[in-house]
Amino acid sequence: MTRHLSRKAKGGRPPSWPLLPGVVAFGVTVLSACAGRPTGVLEPVAANPSAAQVDMLVTTTRSRAEKPGEMFSGERALSPTFAEITVSIPPDTARKAGEVAWPRKLPPNPATDFATLKTAEVDRDAAEKWLNSHVRKSPDGSVLVFIHGFNNHFEDAVFRFAQIVHDSGARSVPVLATWPSRGSLLAYGYDRESTNYTRNAVERLFQYLARDPEVKEVSILAHSMGNWLALESLRQMAIRNDGLPAKFKNVMLAAPDVDVDVFGSQIADMGQQRPRFTLFVSRDDRALAVSRRVWGNVSRLGAIDPEQSPYKEELAANGITVIDLTKIKAGDNLHHTKFAESPEIVQLIGTRLSSGQTLTDSRLGLGDHIVAATAGAAHTVGTAAGLVVSAPAAIVDQNTRQSYVHHVETLVGPSGGARSNTVDNACGEQSQARSGNCSR
Repeated sequence: MTRHLSRKAKGGRPPSWPLLPGVVAFGVTVLSACAGRPTGVLEPVAANPSAAQVDMLVTTTRSRAEKPGEMFSGERALSPTFAEITVSIPPDTARKAGEVAWPRKLPPNPATDFATLKTAEVDRDAAEKWLNSHVRKSPDGSVLVFIHGFNNHFEDAVFRFAQIVHDSGARSVPVLATWPSRGSLLAYGYDRESTNYTRNAVERLFQYLARDPEVKEVSILAHSMGNWLALESLRQMAIRNDGLPAKFKNVMLAAPDVDVDVFGSQIADMGQQRPRFTLFVSRDDRALAVSRRVWGNVSRLGAIDPEQSPYKEELAANGITVIDLTKIKAGDNLHHTKFAESPEIVQLIGTRLSSGQTLTDSRLGLGDHIVAATAGAAHTVGTAAGLVVSAPAAIVDQNTRQSYVHHVETLVGPSGGARSNTVDNACGEQSQARSGNCSR
């Protein structure tokens, strides 16, 4: 019988809330120092021969935006819409792996910025033809579905997914499932309900992929609140079909903002034939610590200690691979963007795993600090192994990071007007390629 993950580990303690004022101060100073970036960045431009390209299919429950360069808004549509998008990614000399080089002005310059070369809304029949055509051209007939997290505008999800696909070296056909997020911290409740609103649409996507004989393998990558949508859609599909199809091979849960008790129930409802689940956790993720407080002090799945009982035994009993990032000291003060701020890890781990090596392979050569952070944590990486580690490095959006700190301030009050020159220095010291970290 499938075991449920329990709420508290033996000897577990509530989160350490004295850390929160520091998070608030960080959020306030980031706000004061960093300016916004242009909107409407999805207006197509001409291609640059030095830039790479990523083609993706989009399915969304977002309403159409009034501004053409935004394409879709954060409001809810009555029915799903489909689009074909081609994203241009500047050469490695213009950015580091794990980064999205947001344009500083419009139109974007494909030699230095992320840009779009094509944005076309299509009907369902055209979307299916696009998918079938690209799957037939792929080397293994695989599809990767990406579901973004809280506080993401449409362009955030598009550019981030394109970066994931490019930097990980994924061979799978990219399908972005994007839900109506208003891109505002104060819309946390709206965003959560939007994931529920989108469950049927995502399940229909999964059902289509299951039926399509051209599709040989499906992997799902979700981040933060998007994990709730992914898990609920899989659960719904499993109940409807009395199980999940064998071609659904991998589900990668990055920093999941999911109640640990509810996750145990969702896994049980999926039955015994399940995809391989890979869970990325970090016990010092302060964004998830805030979410824990919002949701009644129940542990969030992305912040558990996988080596502590009962989590260790129950994760093993359910065949869930865990990669613990707690010891990786990178990223901002919220510890929610470690992989996004560690391009070397993206490159090294992503390159090795995309060639079929497992994370614990001694040939990784990543240094003692990486080995210490991951040793014994991963044992059953699947055929989408290149994505399992390199993708979470890319999915954490810097705008989500900033809005989480604003949420902390909303909960516990302002930090006493804490402002300093710290962020001015931090923003000024960043390279041009990383300037997007000080945006919106």
